[in-house]
Amino acid sequence: MSIRKTLIASAILSATVTSSYTLAAHVPEGVKLADKQELVKGGGAEPATLDPQKIEGTPGSLRARDLFEGLYNQDGDGNLIPGVAESYTANDDNTVYTFKLRKDATWSNGEPVTAEDFVFGFTRAVDPATASPYAWFIEIPSIVNASKIISGEADPSTLGVKALDDHTFQVTLERPVPYFVKMTSHQTMFPAPKAVVEKWGDDWTKPEHIVSNGAYQLDDWIVNEKMVFTRNTHYWNNDETVINKVTILPIESPNAEMKRYQAGQMDVSYELPNDHFKQLTKSIPDEVVVTPQLGTYYYQFNTKQAPFDDVRVRKALSYTINRDVIAKFVTGTGELPSYSFTPDVVNGFTPAKPDYATWSQKERDEKAKELLNDAGFGPSNPLKFNLLYNTNDNHKKIAIAVSSMWKKALGINVTLENQEWKTYLETKKAGNFEVARAGWIGDYNEASTMLDLLTTTHGNNDGKYSNAEYDKLLHDARTMKAPAQNYNAAEEIAIEQDMAVAPIYQYTTKRLVKPYVGGYMPNPEDNIYTRDMYIIAH
Repeated sequence: MSIRKTLIASAILSATVTSSYTLAAHVPEGVKLADKQELVKGGGAEPATLDPQKIEGTPGSLRARDLFEGLYNQDGDGNLIPGVAESYTANDDNTVYTFKLRKDATWSNGEPVTAEDFVFGFTRAVDPATASPYAWFIEIPSIVNASKIISGEADPSTLGVKALDDHTFQVTLERPVPYFVKMTSHQTMFPAPKAVVEKWGDDWTKPEHIVSNGAYQLDDWIVNEKMVFTRNTHYWNNDETVINKVTILPIESPNAEMKRYQAGQMDVSYELPNDHFKQLTKSIPDEVVVTPQLGTYYYQFNTKQAPFDDVRVRKALSYTINRDVIAKFVTGTGELPSYSFTPDVVNGFTPAKPDYATWSQKERDEKAKELLNDAGFGPSNPLKFNLLYNTNDNHKKIAIAVSSMWKKALGINVTLENQEWKTYLETKKAGNFEVARAGWIGDYNEASTMLDLLTTTHGNNDGKYSNAEYDKLLHDARTMKAPAQNYNAAEEIAIEQDMAVAPIYQYTTKRLVKPYVGGYMPNPEDNIYTRDMYIIAH
């Protein structure tokens, strides 16, 4: 098959101190541009917010990357390139990072982007009053006092960030964290316009109020219909931007999205339906783009609710999931079966395979029956529970397949429960589930972006898994130059020993992209920017 396929084995995110390369649409010589530079793309579910410090989930992140810009961005290979920061320096022990901000960085209202805007953005992320679902992201690199502020033991003003002057932003860490700068491309560390946020409160991201500093500004937002972005003429690199208008459609159904794409109503899809993958690669091979992704699809157990507080039950359910069948026949679009929590494409670390990964499926099923029987479940007392997933055709197919495996191997009766994205997030956050579909896409390319998710205090550890030894391994790994030993030990505890979650497969990004869309540059973290793109005459 001749598929326009982007296969990135790993992303080498080098912490570049200076670079002349910036994000922009680099149009090859001889390419004729279309007169109309407008892009329509799928956006997945309708996000609950566009507030960078409150966004949770990839649909919001996708939109935020067009509207806002942090200190650093990523190129198509996942390498760091300057954003608002032109460069940075670090002290000898890598605990103090000083960023020099470009003087032409401007908000969409014409006001300059200053170091104080980053101080405000970082601070509001950890301030309990903000209730940011990503407060932990500021805590991970051990920014001074982040943990104490989040727990209410210190005032937000004591966070280890400061503006040395309008264009010099400094971050102080409690301990060396070698991957800190990689994290600055994430929206939680974006700047925020203090005056606008304080004036409008939660309404500050409405089209009539929002002020942003990215290549685009929000012109229109019709909930569950579309968002429309237009060029932010105040953006510091606006002259190098080509696309004038971006329309993002919130379509949760991959099948519905494919039909819109095939009807010529969309240029780039958010995803594609798994059951149409083979047909699409035959009919329009040059429009199918597949990229290995830094993420894991898994099922999450509510470890605070019986019987999922019993490791025997968790292991039985995990063992009987035939990952090869899921990857080859249910998804069938290049996914790799996953037995560990960390995917293979993470930079600088290859997770060791747990023992159960070496067993045959028959051996796993037999062990599962034994474990479930020991836990008190069997033909006379079958296990029954609800499996929660967010509304999506692909999630539904996987849920049907897995529940069928559980029924056949263990006699388990599973009721499938689907909810819309926002409700699903709220349900999981409140702990009102038994077993739930989950997925995690790395926020930066390092193993801790996955493994930290299972630490006791992580804001997205909805299953409430907790193991003090695991927490210590991850805590200590933050200051190690070669933390692979800790990461493997952590994997062994969380998966081999405790089966905190049931990994199923490693993600790939699968999209339909029209041949006339230039500059589409996916990477393992799926950090894609419209400002890189352009429409070729067609």
